Amino acid sequence: MSDPLRIVVVGNGMVGQKLLEELAERRPSGLDITVLCEEPRPAYDRVQLSSFFSGKTAEDLSLVPPGFFERDGLVLRLNAKAVTIDRSLKQVTTSTGETLPYDKLVLATGSYPFVPPVPGRERPDCFVYRTIEDLEAMTEAGGRSKVGVVVGGGLLGLEAAKALKDMGLETHVVEFAPRLMAVQVDDGGGRVLRQKIEALGVTVHTQKNTVEIVDGEARRHAMKFADDSVLETDMIVFSAGIRPRDELARASELGVGPRGGIVIDNHCRTLDDDIYAIGECALWDGKIYGLVAPGYEMARVCAAHIAAAVPQEDADEPPQFTGADMSTKLKLMGVDVASLGDAHAATPGARVCVYTDERKQVYKKLVVSEDGKYVLGGVLIGDAEAYGTLLQMMLNRMELPPEPEFLILPSGDGAARPALGVDALPDTAQICSCNNVSKATICAAVRDGAHSIGKLKTATKAGTSCGGCVPLTTQLMKAEMKRCGLSVNNHLCEHFPYSRQELYHLIRVGRIETFDELIARHGRGRGCDICKPAAASIFASCWNEFVLKKDKAALQDSNDYFLANIQKDGTYSIVPRIAGGEITPEKLIVLGEVAKKYRLYTKITGGQRIDLFGAQVHQLPLIWKELVDAGFESGHAYGKALRTVKSCVGSTWCRYGMLDSVSMALAIENRYKGLRAPHKIKSAVSGCTRECAEAQSKDFGVIATEKGWNLYVCGNGGMKPRHAELLAGDLDDETLIRYIDRFLMFYIRTADRLQRTSVWRDNLEGGLDYLKDVVVHDKLGIGAELEAEMAQVVGSYACEWKKAIESPEVLRRFRSFVNSDAPDSNVVFVDERNQIRPATPEEKARFKGVPVIAESA
Repeated sequence: MSDPLRIVVVGNGMVGQKLLEELAERRPSGLDITVLCEEPRPAYDRVQLSSFFSGKTAEDLSLVPPGFFERDGLVLRLNAKAVTIDRSLKQVTTSTGETLPYDKLVLATGSYPFVPPVPGRERPDCFVYRTIEDLEAMTEAGGRSKVGVVVGGGLLGLEAAKALKDMGLETHVVEFAPRLMAVQVDDGGGRVLRQKIEALGVTVHTQKNTVEIVDGEARRHAMKFADDSVLETDMIVFSAGIRPRDELARASELGVGPRGGIVIDNHCRTLDDDIYAIGECALWDGKIYGLVAPGYEMARVCAAHIAAAVPQEDADEPPQFTGADMSTKLKLMGVDVASLGDAHAATPGARVCVYTDERKQVYKKLVVSEDGKYVLGGVLIGDAEAYGTLLQMMLNRMELPPEPEFLILPSGDGAARPALGVDALPDTAQICSCNNVSKATICAAVRDGAHSIGKLKTATKAGTSCGGCVPLTTQLMKAEMKRCGLSVNNHLCEHFPYSRQELYHLIRVGRIETFDELIARHGRGRGCDICKPAAASIFASCWNEFVLKKDKAALQDSNDYFLANIQKDGTYSIVPRIAGGEITPEKLIVLGEVAKKYRLYTKITGGQRIDLFGAQVHQLPLIWKELVDAGFESGHAYGKALRTVKSCVGSTWCRYGMLDSVSMALAIENRYKGLRAPHKIKSAVSGCTRECAEAQSKDFGVIATEKGWNLYVCGNGGMKPRHAELLAGDLDDETLIRYIDRFLMFYIRTADRLQRTSVWRDNLEGGLDYLKDVVVHDKLGIGAELEAEMAQVVGSYACEWKKAIESPEVLRRFRSFVNSDAPDSNVVFVDERNQIRPATPEEKARFKGVPVIAESA
């Protein structure tokens, strides 16, 4: 038997770890691998670094499977830095003086953050954003800071800005270029991206050249810019790009590009056939690839080439690295951002289609070939739903439909947009670029028994890195399962092998009241942002407990967590319930006085409510205390619950009115107020068939006739309006309420997560006739049960805001910053039409440092 091939890997980042996994798969024996890792911990997910500030630990971010480094022939050395390479002796020397011989050497040294040569850059509380140790130091500084600045407006810069925002700091981004993400997006996309980022409370400064950092007057640092402006801050994070770590290669004369990077060939070899370079330190065809997917592809190529050096039978020709697609889809600070292919339309003859809606903060750009047949690239900001379709069309050179612009335009008439079915993809289509997984590989794994996304990830590794391909992977899995004649599951998420309907029944029948009990009995893991809010909604529908109860608060989404809808400028809306649109003069006066006292914007909505906008989070309990004392209740505008019951004036005032629509609207709204459901619910009551309350555009609507009430169900307005359908007619008051009870509880029992009644009805087998059988004819024999469940919810109602202001524990969450009681100074309003509105970014810059209410622009 020949001696094992001695391999030294310098670097254990994401790409270095991928290399080890690929080598382990190809040659479990015959290799003797030593890994030198400069850091005190093995590989972790740098792509998800910002989640460290949202509660994830270093262990959560680890990329190393348990027991991975316990296998024979694999040694990991932490805190071990390689300092020299002796190519003639084929050995590496570490910082401790140890010498390691090698047969093959792999440089996976990655990159280092670029810090502009600005005087003052080494002052205390100036950081880079690269390692977990950097994040720990930032966290310590953030605890004694109020203002933070990120230098750099690229991908990493915006991730760093999210980190500062998560720490509760007033956050600024300083960018030298004229727009954010200058490499990935164009001017139009950059403008919309800036609007979205600033709407989240981050101030953006573009075309700023920092010339010096000195002591500040009010803050620790003062950043002086070339245009003579100054920005004061307590801490600075440099995230102005990366530079390849090629110092070992330079010293060893391995060949380095003019702007850095270790020159490699198609097998990832350097000028020395026994030395390889992969990842961000490598330069292929004059390009440095700064994304993880190309690095992973280099790791696969390198591993195959090294494995080929070990004698083996029937060895395939090792693959080659021939470049990589740099398309990317990310969620930066909650904002969808995608860039693919030739985003800047640099290809000769390229044609561009652009859709911009700055009101909704959406930007879409499609770059097509001169003949209009093929996708060359694109930019998507604010809505990246089309990314998967466009990417596959581009990568597989699939012909576009006759009117390709409709791939990015919204559907205003309710018609479906052109879509790419998974069947249209060739078997060679690359679904997961991070792990080089094709459609054929996924389909084969499904046929071999991978019938859940978890099993498919294990079998193919698709979706295990950045996660961007999971939706398309899931779609492929379900399509292949149907093709094989298998039933397709509709599991809520990877933590629960049940649909939302099944989870509802498990909670109801098992009388489960906490998420910990639910996941212990029926799930696995710790839960996610899909199953936690869904479980919280089910708990509320079943048991109607306070949503901010200690064991429930952490499950809620951001709106429910603060019992208010967050608005575009980071403030919140106050929406008291005005049942049926009826309000006394005394209560009208209270709303006016509160709005005047707290300087809120007021508007009468289409749902016959008065909304008050512009409250900062610390003001919410103060405002609601006054409203509750005046007899108002929460309007549940923030919840997936009954919102409003609109009414006309009915027979009381109107000469056409058949019945008292106001009294019925009051009865309905007061009965179902606070009812939690899979999605929001709206209702209306019209006093005659003239339909002034628009009852037929609601989730359930009631219209008076000469013979009683007609009940309509499953309508909605919005982007795809749908008329409600007549469920039952000529009903008396008692029967009407009984049917509504049954309808709503049946919907709550059986609808999917976040499914409106209209979509639920469209997916209901048997359609309207089946719904009539259940609700009107009680075909399933569950009518009394549904009514009893509704009675329990109705009988246990309590105003959520009343409970909130009576709980000191709950009140502690209503702060703009975790480390300060100060209000958010980034919130700026201007006067318009004798009311306030959020300032535009330009107005914010003009009024910076002045009171929250600025003079009219």
